[in-house]
Amino acid sequence: MNGPQLDPGDVAALFDRARLRMARELRGLTQVQLAREVGSITAASVSQFENGHSRPATSTLRRLAVALRVPPSFFAAPARPPAQHQLNGFFRSLRSTSPRDRQQALAYVHLARELALELEKHVVLPDLNLPRYPIGEGEPCQSADIEQAAARVRDHWNVSRGPVQDVVRLLEINGTVVVRFRVSIEKVDAFCVDFPDRPVVALGADKGLRDRSRFDAAHELGHLVLHGLRGETRDKGTESQAHEFAAAFLMPAEDIRPELPERLDWPALLHLKARWHVSLAALLVRAKTLGVMSEHAFAQGWKALSVRGWRKVEPGPLGNPEVPVLLQRALELMETTGLSFADFINHSGLPEDDIRTLLGRDISERPRVEF
Repeated sequence: MNGPQLDPGDVAALFDRARLRMARELRGLTQVQLAREVGSITAASVSQFENGHSRPATSTLRRLAVALRVPPSFFAAPARPPAQHQLNGFFRSLRSTSPRDRQQALAYVHLARELALELEKHVVLPDLNLPRYPIGEGEPCQSADIEQAAARVRDHWNVSRGPVQDVVRLLEINGTVVVRFRVSIEKVDAFCVDFPDRPVVALGADKGLRDRSRFDAAHELGHLVLHGLRGETRDKGTESQAHEFAAAFLMPAEDIRPELPERLDWPALLHLKARWHVSLAALLVRAKTLGVMSEHAFAQGWKALSVRGWRKVEPGPLGNPEVPVLLQRALELMETTGLSFADFINHSGLPEDDIRTLLGRDISERPRVEF
């Protein structure tokens, strides 16, 4: 067990400006709004605290903790390397996503990393086993390169031929943290942050479709495998590459090519959707990409998806999305050692309500009967 909580004077001495920014962004507040909430400081003071030019007094720290709904000990620097250089992540739809929403979502992902690192003090998490096949920035990229990268990842992870049983579980088994949460953030789709110790993949909880959620998870895996080593790049090219990777990872060419119909055959496509747990739209694109379906047949199918409203809600629902379990199971294992969740929260200094948000939103699947 960790030692007792720090007293306020010690927290002031160990003040970590990154923790203040994280707490503020968790609440979706600007520096001006936080100053207004606290009441006795200015936005300039908040800025100075966050950029390291000054430190808050003990009394100010108490008021900041109340305003931000975190324990005062949250502001103390953790005894590990900071992750300040990993602030951006791979986001989609940047034009429709406000900076405030992105910052709030990123703060939750940073908190997920903090939770994982705190848990590792008490339990052993899976080692990070993430193969990297980077695509050089500015260099031409062939689809064959991405197909090969996806095949190499499957081979590295000993994934047998055919459909991937559970993409989220596969990521977690190989040391990547996956979270699925609702924090009232609009227009933030799935994204990832490539922390060197524990990459985190965040999946939107509002997309309750198993097929699309699996594709999201494979898409973020594509970013980590292809682009992670060169930092965060947000453009149509990298998004297209991650999409190609996801399709190749979920539907390997040599396995699915013989099963795809040459003509538009909805019953056959629905059968493949149920077998591979991918969307009709993804199957159509894959059939065209692999040269099985002609451009004309694909165009007919794509138009039909739109006309019938299947671009939003497809027939053949596959059930609930895959559920991340790594953090929840790590906590349960920790409790078997005699350390309660309440004691863990108390000694870690992490904000309990936010940790419950990260964990509680993961449990969206119907209970499974175990024999």
